[in-house]
Amino acid sequence: MQWYYAVNGQQKGPVDEEELFALGREARLRADDLVWNPSYGEQWVKASAVSGLIPEGVEPAEGRGAGAALSYDSETPNRDLMAQARACLGPYWGVAIGVIVVNGLINFASGSVPILGPLVSLAISGPLALGLAIFFLAVGRGGAPAFGMLFDGFRTFGTALATYLLMTLLVILWTLLFIVPGILASLSYAMTFYILADEPSLGPLEAIRRSKRLMRGNRWKYFCLQWRFFGWALLCMLTFGIGFLWLGPYVMTSNARFYDDLRARS
Repeated sequence: MQWYYAVNGQQKGPVDEEELFALGREARLRADDLVWNPSYGEQWVKASAVSGLIPEGVEPAEGRGAGAALSYDSETPNRDLMAQARACLGPYWGVAIGVIVVNGLINFASGSVPILGPLVSLAISGPLALGLAIFFLAVGRGGAPAFGMLFDGFRTFGTALATYLLMTLLVILWTLLFIVPGILASLSYAMTFYILADEPSLGPLEAIRRSKRLMRGNRWKYFCLQWRFFGWALLCMLTFGIGFLWLGPYVMTSNARFYDDLRARS
């Protein structure tokens, strides 16, 4: 069934029912906006009168215009997220370091393949990134992370590869405009593989879109979280890189905790 809707006095449509309900879920319709389909005759009705169109808790706050997007603020201080990461890693430092080492060795070996090295490296980057997300989400959630999770991304090889390629292309395109938009884009897409780890049935575009929604209003906080590891990275260099074996799991688990903090508020 085709629907029309009116936002700020402007009539829009037609859209199908699925798209209309998506507008409601994304808070692009307010309860007092008007909607219409042929079954209503000449009468327009408020969006709130259509069952399920405006889910409870999704309505924009007072004073926000229709079409404004929701943001899910990460309220847990970054230092607390890092402390949580250390606590979660407690019994799993060994396997986490092993995952980081093997991931690095695979990337190095694939890049060393004669002639086809860059293509091989590109092909496996997405599945490995997804595998890392799956593993460190398990660590951050206090589960039972298994070494083999590193390779779970290959179960949805096509989706993982397409997501990685699309993210890379978008970041490059934004960077061509200027450096700052490229940085902002990379921050916006930072949660994409964690989202795919939770919902492997999603397509690349949908996973990226959800990451952008989660990161809206949280990019600076995420950037500050990454900056907190800068000093540690300098110290790791003094150990001839050996310290990165511990820093890698620390960063990845902290990022996983950041994602779960956002997810809990969404």
